[in-house]
Formats: sequence, structure tokens, C-alpha cells
Amino acid sequence: MMMKIHPLVLAALLPCAAGAGPSVAIDYPARKPGLWEMRTDDGSGKGAGRTIQQCIDAATDKAMREMGQGMGRTSCSKQDLHAEGGKLVIDSVCRMGNTTATSRAVMSGDFGSAYRMESRSSYDPPLMGRSEGTAVVEAKWVGPCKADQKPGDMVLANGMKMNVLEMMAGRRK
Repeated sequence: MMMKIHPLVLAALLPCAAGAGPSVAIDYPARKPGLWEMRTDDGSGKGAGRTIQQCIDAATDKAMREMGQGMGRTSCSKQDLHAEGGKLVIDSVCRMGNTTATSRAVMSGDFGSAYRMESRSSYDPPLMGRSEGTAVVEAKWVGPCKADQKPGDMVLANGMKMNVLEMMAGRRK
């Protein structure tokens, strides 16, 4: 998490990072291939959320999950994924620079048509002046990828287009 990633790109990776760490008790479900729309906000209902679209196939979903797992292994001392009441719960303790983030995320949905993730984090010392934070990600499958899209393509809220697979390949060079 120490690398610089756009917050919405990170939101897209969060569900993929859930399988990170040595204490994973269950397998994380793969998302249905195609075009996903993800809306993120702070959960307060006060501000406008941001939406991205992401084109995935099975290989892209796997690669993003593996990237999230790698991020978890290098920056998290705890990443526990378990089922609780029909939902997936992720408890984690991760370093973000000099700050320790302790988080709990609860995910629900079928990952074939939609899922929702709500997370709460506390930061010690405060991160950018905040001692705690919340996030809500609501994702829905909207259909096949568009004709001009390839797996890994993301369209950010500001219209900027990037390919996560190409970014990952560039980082390894």
C-alpha cells in the first residue's frame, strides 16, 4: 500500500486483496467476467461518491487478486478472511508508511451480479489528519466489456482510462 495508487484503483483492488495473508480460512470468490461498475464513498451519505468501470476476465481477476495478496504479504501483519453469517469478513492490520491501519471489512453479494463492501479503519498515528475512516464500495456487473475495452481496462470517474495489467507489468520492469 506504500506505492502510489489512485484511490478508486485501490478500491477496485480491495476485494482482490481480501485473500491476502497466511490466515485465510476460505477461498475468495472470483468475479464474473465482463464490465463491472464500482461506486465508492465514505459511507456518510454526505458527499458524492465516485464511480469507475472495470473490464475483467478470469485471468485479470486472478492477477489483481495476486497483486492484492502481494501487497498484503509485504505490508500487513494480519489479514484474516472468514465467513460470518453468510458474509465475508476481512480483519487486517497493515502499515501505511509510518501509520498502522487496523481495519474490518464486511463483504456481501454473489460476485456474479453484485457485491458490497463496507470497511472501517482506525489509524495510529492519524493518517492525513484522520484517526479513523470508513468506505463503502458497491459493485455491479453491467454486461460484457465494451467493444473498445480489453481486460484490465479501467475508466475512472474523471474519464481517464488506464489498464491495470499494463500498470502491473510496468511496475515489475
